[in-house]
Amino acid sequence: MADNSFSDGVPSDSVEAAKNASNTEKLTDQVMQNPRVLAALQERFDNVPHTPSSYIETLPKAVKRRINALKQLQVRCAHIEAKFYEEVHDLERKYAALYQPLFDKRREFITGDVEPTDAESEWHSENEEEEKLAGDVKNKVVITEKEAATAEEPNPKGIPEFWFTIFRNVDMLSELVQEYDEPILKHLQDIKVKFSDPGQPMSFVLEFHFEPNDYFTNSVLTKTYKMKSEPDKADPFSFEGPEIVDCDGCTIDWKKGKNVTVKTIKKKQKHKGRGTVRTITKQVPNESFFNFFSPLKASGDGESLDEDSEFTLASDFEIGHFFRERIVPRAVLYFTGEAIEDDDNFEEGEEGEEEELEGDEEGEDEDDVEINPKV
Repeated sequence: MADNSFSDGVPSDSVEAAKNASNTEKLTDQVMQNPRVLAALQERFDNVPHTPSSYIETLPKAVKRRINALKQLQVRCAHIEAKFYEEVHDLERKYAALYQPLFDKRREFITGDVEPTDAESEWHSENEEEEKLAGDVKNKVVITEKEAATAEEPNPKGIPEFWFTIFRNVDMLSELVQEYDEPILKHLQDIKVKFSDPGQPMSFVLEFHFEPNDYFTNSVLTKTYKMKSEPDKADPFSFEGPEIVDCDGCTIDWKKGKNVTVKTIKKKQKHKGRGTVRTITKQVPNESFFNFFSPLKASGDGESLDEDSEFTLASDFEIGHFFRERIVPRAVLYFTGEAIEDDDNFEEGEEGEEEELEGDEEGEDEDDVEINPKV
């Protein structure tokens, strides 16, 4: 029988494969000449997301090499920025010493240890003219009653409940304060910020000064916030300035039965053998602002915190930063509510800008859909 597996010295399988390849090529040419097929392929190509990373992957190796060099320069910039913030911290320490005499006088006025002079008490408000006119009219009508009321008007010492009022006015703080915390906070006389000494790791301390009270023997409660101002070795491009990385509280020496951070509960226990029941009491944690001085510790052994713990720690850091940057420097404006109104107006302005930006982006998307060329 004749062997048909070869034809002129060429295997028949190879001949068949060549024919199939030729047919496939012809079919491909026919398909690619079909306008509908081309339009469908173009549409798919247009819908493929083009991200910066996907673009970088398409670049030649020589260009990628230069990009890596730029990244090295960026890391060096981050380290220079870290040094800048260290010097800013030194400036904060320097100017804190200049502010402190004014803050000391503020405390004296608040506590009533010193009475401000007429010159120190003079202040011209924006609505002064309207208030003056209204006052003049009222004086003419009820001058006798006003004199009597003035004679009977109380004159308390200093500015009562100054810091406690700030706690009530600021939402971030009022959310932490329980009803049983309030009488304690009414004894708060001052809050100070102290920066770390030169040459020491970057940190700041919040000092809460209390007058003698029936709740604890401490005259000062402290909270120390530790900071870091250096790029992360694993992610140097995430550096945006100093960040709080940990905090330490202090021990509150509560007087007997006055600790508001714990509560006593009664629990019944049944003996397994005898079946008798006994009632025991135990102390469990209780919600209180004063838990602020027993903070959660940041994990330092490489173990990650759970989501709730991370949120609690982040909130603590935010509150500490707010005390340092806003409350302590501008206390009187948070007492009167003026700073709160400014904060609200600023936030509303930001929201308005975001909404306007979103609207612009939506408009651009619509335009893109309308004029997107088919290339």
